[in-house]
Amino acid sequence: MNDDSLSRRGALTRLGGLAAVALGGGALGAHELLEPDDAIAAGNGPADVASGLVTCVLAPEQTEGPYYVDDAAVRRNVTDGKPGVALTLRLTVVNVANCKPIKGAAVEIWHCDAGGVYSGVQGDTAMFLRGVQRTDAKGVALFRTIYPGWYPGRTVHIHTMVHLGGNVVHTGQLYFPEAVTDAVYERSPYSQRPNRDPRNAGDSIYRNGGRRSTLRLARRGAAYAGSITMGVQRS
Repeated sequence: MNDDSLSRRGALTRLGGLAAVALGGGALGAHELLEPDDAIAAGNGPADVASGLVTCVLAPEQTEGPYYVDDAAVRRNVTDGKPGVALTLRLTVVNVANCKPIKGAAVEIWHCDAGGVYSGVQGDTAMFLRGVQRTDAKGVALFRTIYPGWYPGRTVHIHTMVHLGGNVVHTGQLYFPEAVTDAVYERSPYSQRPNRDPRNAGDSIYRNGGRRSTLRLARRGAAYAGSITMGVQRS
């Protein structure tokens, strides 16, 4: 992978597209240490599905929002020096029919910085906190970013798209457990903007399926790791 830009309507044909779905890992306490569940990504999904332990569930489509920017770079580290609590994202793409990993799907993310600002809009040419990664043989796309900030009218979230064969076939948003966000926002630079509003329950978009798109979070020292499994229907 390199950091060359690619167009969603052009070079993404090299990366992939699919009808996407997601299975969230559930909310954890702010300081609970828990290893991400790698069973599905490692190819153990079918047995778990047969036993009823794991079910791949379609995630609701959610709005792209006004801050999408074409030509995101293919890169793992999207921080561009932005301050904030370090966050590693492990986004796994599997076949919803059998929970086996899908290789080569393009996963795209974008979100605001700790102050609630998006890059690449309103004349800004920066592209911080935006990027694309292709899934590996285990169906995993990894990103290094920061915990998002908030802005009035929306709860804390990350936008995502999944691509296969050059088509944009899923648009969604990823959310955070409230207790974890509360703990993170006690730290700088988030603490400079207290009284975030709304929270998850008060967000009209979250209420339309956000619970099933909530990241599973684990604390790693001063940082966090977030994971979610996105099951897909292959056409």
